[in-house]
Amino acid sequence: MIDLIDTEGDCAEWTFPADPGAVRTARAAVRGQLRAWELDSVGDIAVLLVSELVTNSLRHATGPIGVRLVRPVDGQRALRVEVSDPLPDPPRERSAAAEDESGRGLQLVAGSCRSWGTWPGDNGKTVWFELAVPG
Repeated sequence: MIDLIDTEGDCAEWTFPADPGAVRTARAAVRGQLRAWELDSVGDIAVLLVSELVTNSLRHATGPIGVRLVRPVDGQRALRVEVSDPLPDPPRERSAAAEDESGRGLQLVAGSCRSWGTWPGDNGKTVWFELAVPG
């Protein structure tokens, strides 16, 4: 089941089950919301990074995966994206060798956004990033 909460149009939040279809569904939900907010300019990179973080959650955590978008308002110039899961351990950036199949997700996030980080929650952790929105 996928739940959507839209609070006054400035925040969109979904909860996805921990199954492989969550990645595809999360990408579609994020892309659709960014189009609705007329933020297509950051759509491709936002979808790519959400895809990486949801995939990480599927690999390392069990339980629901949350995705939250906060659109810039009142002169802010950044879209905030958060991905939450029930695993309390923060992700670690790894150094992947050229032949490795995985291990580059957080490097991609760190190199593609304005800022990023993690914070612990009552029921796991959240990984967030911000993308600059052209003005």
